[in-house]
Amino acid sequence: MTAKEYVTIPALARLLGVSRIAVYRRVKKGQIPAARIGRTYVITDQTVAYILGKGVSTKGKSRIDAAVRKTVKEYGEVLKQLGRE
Repeated sequence: MTAKEYVTIPALARLLGVSRIAVYRRVKKGQIPAARIGRTYVITDQTVAYILGKGVSTKGKSRIDAAVRKTVKEYGEVLKQLGRE
């Protein structure tokens, strides 16, 4: 089992360059997944990486794969010709 690292809402707000209130609102709306430990909300490092654009979720990966398959299906020959140039 791997150890997860957590970030608090004020720390995430500093990383994003927004107010902590803005982050609290997004957590309350469910836009940012967070767990509550006592009176503190924490966000996993994986979620922080996703928010910062450094990670891609499983759903995102499947959407990218589908888009690549569709592009290759529709433009396969053109892509092969471009690759030869």
